[in-house]
Amino acid sequence: MTTTVLAVIPARGGSRGVPAKNLAPVAGVPLVARAVHACLGARPVTHVVVSTDDEGIAAAARTAGAEAVRRPAGIAGDTATSESAVLHAMDAFEATHGRPADVVLLVQCTSPFLTSAEIAETARRVTSGAADTAFTAAPTHGFLWRDTAEDGATGVNHDKAHRPRRQDREPEYLETGAVYAMDAAGFRTHEHRFFGRTALVVTDPARVLEIDDPHDLARARALAPLLDTPATPGFADIDAVVLDFDGTQTDDRVHLDAEGREFVSAHRGDGLGIAALRRAGLPVLILSTEQNAVVAARARKLKIPVLHGIDRKDRALKEWCEAEGIDPQRVLYAGNDVNDLPCFHLVGWPVAVSSAHDSVRAAARAVTVTPGGSGAIREIAAWLLGPELDTPDS
Repeated sequence: MTTTVLAVIPARGGSRGVPAKNLAPVAGVPLVARAVHACLGARPVTHVVVSTDDEGIAAAARTAGAEAVRRPAGIAGDTATSESAVLHAMDAFEATHGRPADVVLLVQCTSPFLTSAEIAETARRVTSGAADTAFTAAPTHGFLWRDTAEDGATGVNHDKAHRPRRQDREPEYLETGAVYAMDAAGFRTHEHRFFGRTALVVTDPARVLEIDDPHDLARARALAPLLDTPATPGFADIDAVVLDFDGTQTDDRVHLDAEGREFVSAHRGDGLGIAALRRAGLPVLILSTEQNAVVAARARKLKIPVLHGIDRKDRALKEWCEAEGIDPQRVLYAGNDVNDLPCFHLVGWPVAVSSAHDSVRAAARAVTVTPGGSGAIREIAAWLLGPELDTPDS
């Protein structure tokens, strides 16, 4: 009989440190969705539930592939414990599915770099019977101190008069707060995440980050390109492609003649890529804030629709998706500058060209190798349609 492993992700709507924290995107993906994806990728996990009091978080959880459980107000405040949310989610799961969980996981979406492998190993420590509870921890050789008015600074895990070398000290472990696994029956009895025999799962300290304030969120966004496994969408992930124009299909420069007429440079490889996307049946739209004849002329050349002279690109994109019957979460939007960020927050696949502004690259779910105006759109087409469209080296 299959062991039922239930992953519960508590995600309140309220947050003092970072407003709407659990919906904040890192590498273009909301924190709650990153946690859901990590759980779904962990083989022992059979069900993923997000416990929340916020409909926006519930919608993001369902879109990411999880179930959503509405958390009562009585256990949704600042003083409510994570254990109370897990117990409530366990009750809701049993009522819905007609069976209890065998093992329950508490997964925190404020740990953006938690991996599926770490979740899986934490669960296995309990499903195998090796432990009653397990958690992730990072090794540390740091010297801890306590400062008191009476004694001044004193060593906590060392004698301050003796400084042993790192290699001569037994490693200690820092609880990461990312994931905990518990035998479900034992958890119901003890109502606490630690009981019986406890095992720790050693994680990479470089990946340990808990988001509690805006500075933590900024660090996570800066680290994501280094720590995340590069991901690009395939044809099955996308129902439409929406493209910014200046800086995305051009190099963002404008040439003017003596009459004040504007000229830009476009890449023929991008035209080839867009034509291939059209042949494959993917709707393609150009969306630009510029009211410029050159944008319309390029769209006519490419035989695709254009919306330009748009003040609120996100509103125009949402209305276009509604008119076309397309789920924004199935849209790839490619852009390069800060006026593209509202659209990034709307779609499922925000993509930055490599020459994009730093804030845009940080918000993107994927980044091209090729700069805007040099074949970046052809590169995106190759992600979706295959390597025969790869942009050749220049």
